[in-house]
Amino acid sequence: MQERLQKIIARAGLASRRHAEQLILSGQVRVNGHVITELGSKADPEKDRVEVAGRVVESEERRVYLLVNKPPEVMSTLADPEGRKTLKNLLRGFPTRVYPVGNLEYASTGLVFMTNDGDLAAELLKKWEHLEQIYYVKIKGMLTLADLERVGKEAGIKMQTLRQPGAARGHAANYWYEVTTRDTKLELLRRLLLKENHPIEKVKRIALGPLTIEGIAPGRYSLLQAKEAQTILTMKPAAKNFAPKQNEAKPGSRKRNR
Repeated sequence: MQERLQKIIARAGLASRRHAEQLILSGQVRVNGHVITELGSKADPEKDRVEVAGRVVESEERRVYLLVNKPPEVMSTLADPEGRKTLKNLLRGFPTRVYPVGNLEYASTGLVFMTNDGDLAAELLKKWEHLEQIYYVKIKGMLTLADLERVGKEAGIKMQTLRQPGAARGHAANYWYEVTTRDTKLELLRRLLLKENHPIEKVKRIALGPLTIEGIAPGRYSLLQAKEAQTILTMKPAAKNFAPKQNEAKPGSRKRNR
């Protein structure tokens, strides 16, 4: 049965569907020896020889799903033209090529979802703006209860104070808050807090839908089962029972947690 080339490539785990489209447009895809550059082109994976950047698309590769706890100053990509550290550095030696879904800023830390399942990635990106996410945000200073309620309403988010690390010793001059929001709201919150003279100092993504980084050390990852990964499309918020620590563990070498 004929299918769109980008779907065949993504299902084989050679690239995300979006990246597959770029490969087609750049002339790096051949079908039966002919270069294909039109996105609407189709092929039959059972009968046609499909090549991507010189590599033949064969039988379906095993689907892999990862949750990565990204440390700061790591690009949430697989390559960076400026030579900065990327997610690929954290997965050195991992046998399957996987791709990040969505983005997390260079300076931010926390959860990044990665997979070679092109169909799931495409579906997730369609719903990305509506997917509930949970962040821990550290700001300069602190908000009063009235300010907290007002800022939350203006930004269209749920925001509440966290137990402050070091508070018992009088060290909590700058406060952490838990923010439940959609992806597009975070930048609005950043602008509002800057206007309030409480600029955001740190951002850590704790949860993406029902998936959390609980138990995953910075710089490490955890493998998910397919059923667990599929729950991300239910868009139900994650249970929260952990908080920022005074001294988080430093990023270590790659380790499987499951």
